[in-house]
This record gives sequence, C-alpha cells and structure tokens, in this order.
Amino acid sequence: MGEFEDAWEDEFEDEDSINLNDDDEDEDEEDDDDNIPGDGKVEDEDIDGNNNSRSPSPKTYLPHQITGIKTLGEDEELVADPTAYRMLHNLSLAWPALSFDVLRDDLGEERRKMPHSACIVAGTQAEARGDVDQDEIMIMKWEGLSKMARDPDYVDEDDDDEDDDDDDDDDGVDEDPILTYKTIPHKSSVNRVKAQALPLPLSSPPPRPPDHYFIASFSGAGKVHIFDIAPHLFALQSPQLANDQTTLSKRPYHTINQHGRAEGFALSWGPPPPSSTNQSSPSSLRLLSGDVCSKIYLTVSDQSGFTTQSKPFTSHTSSVEDIQWSPTEQTVFASCSADQSLKIWDVRVKDRRSVLGVQKAHPTDVNVLSWNLKTSYLIVSGGDEGGIKVWDLRNLQTSVNQNPYGEEEPVAMFNWHKAPITSIEWHPTEDSCFISSSADDQVTIWDLSVEIDEEEERLRSKKMRSDGDDDLLIDQKIPPQLMFVHHGQSEIKEVHWHPQIPGTIISTALDGLNVYVILFSLCLSIKKKKKHSIDNHSLLSSNT
Repeated sequence: MGEFEDAWEDEFEDEDSINLNDDDEDEDEEDDDDNIPGDGKVEDEDIDGNNNSRSPSPKTYLPHQITGIKTLGEDEELVADPTAYRMLHNLSLAWPALSFDVLRDDLGEERRKMPHSACIVAGTQAEARGDVDQDEIMIMKWEGLSKMARDPDYVDEDDDDEDDDDDDDDDGVDEDPILTYKTIPHKSSVNRVKAQALPLPLSSPPPRPPDHYFIASFSGAGKVHIFDIAPHLFALQSPQLANDQTTLSKRPYHTINQHGRAEGFALSWGPPPPSSTNQSSPSSLRLLSGDVCSKIYLTVSDQSGFTTQSKPFTSHTSSVEDIQWSPTEQTVFASCSADQSLKIWDVRVKDRRSVLGVQKAHPTDVNVLSWNLKTSYLIVSGGDEGGIKVWDLRNLQTSVNQNPYGEEEPVAMFNWHKAPITSIEWHPTEDSCFISSSADDQVTIWDLSVEIDEEEERLRSKKMRSDGDDDLLIDQKIPPQLMFVHHGQSEIKEVHWHPQIPGTIISTALDGLNVYVILFSLCLSIKKKKKHSIDNHSLLSSNT
C-alpha cells in the first residue's frame, strides 16, 4: 500500500492524486525509539545487552459474539492477517462517499493477473460551507492494485496453479497504486449513485463518445440526475487520445423532478434487452427511483431523450429503501421499504400496485435487497435489526386477489450482524454466495451451499475439547455459511463485487474505500500494543 500517485501530472484539469499516508512520516519521527524496530515488533534487551525481537501473540477477534472480547481493550488494536488477503488497499477521499458503483472498463473479464486496475463512480457527502456546494460525482480509475506483501517464507496453499503461472510479481510487491479521476459538480449530497447496466459479455468495452454511458444519482434535495460519463471514462482510459478531442460536460444530461423535495436512496437501471448490442440504445433504457415518501417513478428513454411517467407506483406506506429490476423479466422489479415489506411489481399493471410480496419481511425497516442473477427465484434482504433473509419467490405465487401477504417464511435466515444491514449483493457468477455490510462495521461473505457434516463436526469438537483448544467456543458461534469477516472501516455504507475481476470486493465507509481479494475465512486478530510502538494506526493503514 502507499500513496496513490498521479500518473499524468495534472494533464487534466480535474485529475488529482490522493496520498494515503500524509501523516506517516510525522508519525515515524514522533514515535521513533531505539528499542522499537520498524516492523512493529517489540525488542527486549537480555542480560548481555543483546536485543531479542518478539512479536505479540495474536488471537481471533469476533465482535459482539464471544463473552469477554466484545470490545477491544485499551492496550489492543485490530490488525489484518496478511495470510487472509491476496490483495488489500485503502483509499481515503477528501469527503466520504456514501455510495459508489463499479464501471465497465476495456480490460476484459476473468482478470486474475496482478496488478489490477478498476474504474469506479462515487458520490460524495461534503460539509456545507455557506452557500458553496462541494459535493461531486467522482469518476475514478485505480491502477497498480498489487498483491499483499507477506513474509518471504509464507507459502500460499490456496493459490491455483493457473494463478501461479500468471502471477510473476513477488509476494512482497505491495507497491503504490495510482489514482486518476474526473469530477462533476453535484448540487446537494449524493445519497445513491448507479451506473447504467451494459449488455454482456463483460469483455465488451464500455461505450465511447459519441455514444453514451449513463449514471444516475439521487440527491439529498430530491432530484435524480442522469449524467453521461462516457467522455470522462474515455479520458481516463485513453488520456493521449482524449486530451484534445473530448469535451467533459459538467451538467446533467437529464433531471427527474417528479419526487419534488423528497429525497431517496433507491435507484435501479433495467438490464438491457437480450437483443441489445454493446452500444447504448436510446430507446431501451429504464430507470426506477424510489423516495422517502413511499413513491416509485419509472423513467424511460426514446430517441428524443428521457421521460418520467407521471403516475407513481404506490403500494408502499413508508420510505422506499431499495429497488432492483428482475434479471430475467423486462417488466418486473422488486422493492423494499421502511414499512417492513418486500414487494414484487409488474409495470404492465395499470393501477401501479404490487402483485406479490411479503408484508412483514423483517420486524423493522427493510433496508436493502438483491436479486440473484443466476437463480432468478431467489432474493436476499437485509433489515434494520441486522437480520439477513433469503426468499424463494416460488413460495409467493399467490394472486393479488387472494391475499398475497401470507405468513411466508424465508428459506434461510442469519442473525450474525447486530446493527442495521447497509448493503447486500449476490455474487455475479456463484448463485449460492452473497456479500453484506452492516453498521456494526463488518463486511461478511456468505455461501448458502455450505452444510455441516454432523458426524465430522462432532469428532472435531471432541478433539478440540480434549486438546483444550480456546477456539472451540468461538468455532461453535460461527454459522457454517459465514465464510469471511472483513473489518477496518467505520460506518460502512455500500459494498460491491467487481464483476470483471473474480473475487474482488470494494466497500465504502465514512473513512474511505477498501478494495481487496480474500484468501481465508480468518481475517482479524487482536495484537497487544506496546508503549511507543509505531505500529499504532488503524487496521488498514499502511506502514511503509
């Protein structure tokens, strides 16, 4: 890790670089001590005056689950286990980005060789300074996302042979990534930002000017803005070609005013029709937007531009929290609400009422949902109580005239999180896996296909008990479907898979964005801090 360097040295007016470690040099000077080495180990002098270096023994940290380690002690800190990550980087922005989305790039799919590159769009929430609005849309390109530095003696048993052939970089690379970006001014904070869904395959490049690549933002002032970012992305991916040819617009392509002053957090672009080519068809785009006053509006495009239908969808009785089009049916979408319900809609229904649903999907607000891209009858939802539920839509096949809101039960339910679920998303290719984030500062990865072999589990627990293994209690508290827990961010708001880079996860929080590829289910440990140790920053800060 390290600072993000500007590869093009302000070649563009809106480009800039971000230094992740502005304070590292000062910290090193302040904490310098003859008895503290740079690797964070503590050295003791023996009777002959020789230094004996030793590392504090780490232990597994599972928040709010195990009695006695619910909170960190004053002399403890969280540190990342380098053997749990194949890649791990932290990006701090000038202002928090409460929402982001992954952009299609022109580097192809199934990319496994490092260093990686990724393109992201994010919306900020800046502090107001008088009448000056500092919020903006950021179109970013990250380059040089390198492999996690590890001990030279470490052997990665989980690396596939095919990955070894591709990974010519050393285990200790962990070099400085490079960030370049473009900005678009945005009136009011960005509650949600969503990129237009592009036709498959993922190896197809994104549209280039004069074709359009649209993103939508829902502002805190109740406006939904649609921007064409094709010129901005082209300028980042091909700076030499775009320098003299590309005009970067600072104004919305279209603005939806139907929500009035009601802000919102629910946005969803419809998947392109199966017959679509890679170029954006001006007559095939569909955008749903849901606000805090329970209304959902549909915006469609034609050759002349975007048009928002005047009649909203109105079955919800409270704030619409999330919304998503069906991955297989062009007229169907799902939504969830603070009224505790999950609803299924068909835009062909003239009265704009939902056709199916679960009236009490969660005991509190239903914050987020995700529709499985591969198994289209599965939807996962996350509630304000911290619960996660998986729903089989085949159990909801009841006519709207026959009480569609029965006592449906989820096919799976997890209560690991102890704070509101803030984001959830199915894996783009593995239909049994999904990722979630929570206000308890965790990102968790789940696999529904994992089942317990009761006999094997009994024998393993018996052995751990006979060996006096302290991890037995911890092991018994972990759901078998929970594959990974990521920490190190504060107030996590949104998390996404990168569909073109297998296994890559990006999450945004109050203190910045993380991008990482995981290896093992263990990612956290507690390490004792010693006085004057320079290894005293947060979990994901670099210490180079």
